[in-house]
Amino acid sequence: MSRLLVVDDEEKIRIIIRKYAEFEGYEIDEANDGMQAVVKVRSNDYDLIIIDVMMPELDGFSACSEIRKVKRIPIIMLSARGEEYDKIHGFELGIDDYVVKPFSPRELMMRVKAVLARAAARTDAGGQERDIYAVEGLVVDFTARMVTVDGVQVNMTPKEYDLLFYMVKNRGIALTREKLITEVWGYDYYGDDRTLDTHIKLLRSSLGDYRRFLVTLRGVGYRFEA
Repeated sequence: MSRLLVVDDEEKIRIIIRKYAEFEGYEIDEANDGMQAVVKVRSNDYDLIIIDVMMPELDGFSACSEIRKVKRIPIIMLSARGEEYDKIHGFELGIDDYVVKPFSPRELMMRVKAVLARAAARTDAGGQERDIYAVEGLVVDFTARMVTVDGVQVNMTPKEYDLLFYMVKNRGIALTREKLITEVWGYDYYGDDRTLDTHIKLLRSSLGDYRRFLVTLRGVGYRFEA
């Protein structure tokens, strides 16, 4: 049974989440502000935290920052504000998902299930955390050197893996053609740079619907953006 910590200064929100979470079989603990949440995390073990942004004493962003200093627990952030800045700030702090209020409790439970599944996938049989990046149905497992698309393993050439792994590790960054060729093929590569375009084309074919994450930057290169 997974144990969740629900952090929100609105009691009615905590009651709704508890009702649906317990129905799904989760064990629930509660905190009514960020400060209390940090204290609870320091002395208890949780599988996932659902935390609001706007709270007294210590807001959700600050609480997440403090929690990350002591434990690596999956976090879903709730907020009445859906601005892109807030989402980006949350993900920079290491949260796993962001849900805008008002929200559907059923959808929240689906997100909880998905985040817990991703967290479990990041841990191997020995309990050690694996290096995995997951977004929507795309999972890039650096530890196992494996890629799955909607649960189906994708077979790629060694250079396709190298290229995708490098782009994912540097996601959000504009990567020039020269940079990609140097980092993936090596400093001593003297081949045709159209090889890069060919591998990008192969990658897009392998990623299916998630090919949209490989963005072409005209006159520059490429960027992995998800």
